[in-house]
Amino acid sequence: MRSIIYLGIGIFFGIILFKSEAASWFRIYEMFQFKSFHMYGIIGTAVGLGIGITLLIKKYKITSFYGDPIIIQPKEKTVKRYLFGGILFGLGWALAGACPGPIFTLLGAGYLPIAIVLVSAIFGTFLYGIVKDKLPH
Repeated sequence: MRSIIYLGIGIFFGIILFKSEAASWFRIYEMFQFKSFHMYGIIGTAVGLGIGITLLIKKYKITSFYGDPIIIQPKEKTVKRYLFGGILFGLGWALAGACPGPIFTLLGAGYLPIAIVLVSAIFGTFLYGIVKDKLPH
């Protein structure tokens, strides 16, 4: 039953992404040229909500749906790793014309070439899993 609820939430989120044009290549192009606030508003709202919800989870010790405590591990704050990761993410985003978030939304909307991006993302994740332990911490 929970899987059906999660699927419904995912479909609803996909519809919101598509209707808000967050999955639009044109909107992403405008954002990278600093011609429109549209995507910055969407991303800023998501970041603000993420920070707010994370603070609420930490402050009120909110548990998962299964009753387990949510433990957020602190991350190492080094400039090099975030700079390299951000550049790599941005290059992939610019080449694909889509952030990883709306890949399934675009696929569901009938943009079949995005399947190449999906397969590449899965392969990249698999490759990272293989080399993760060999990377410097």
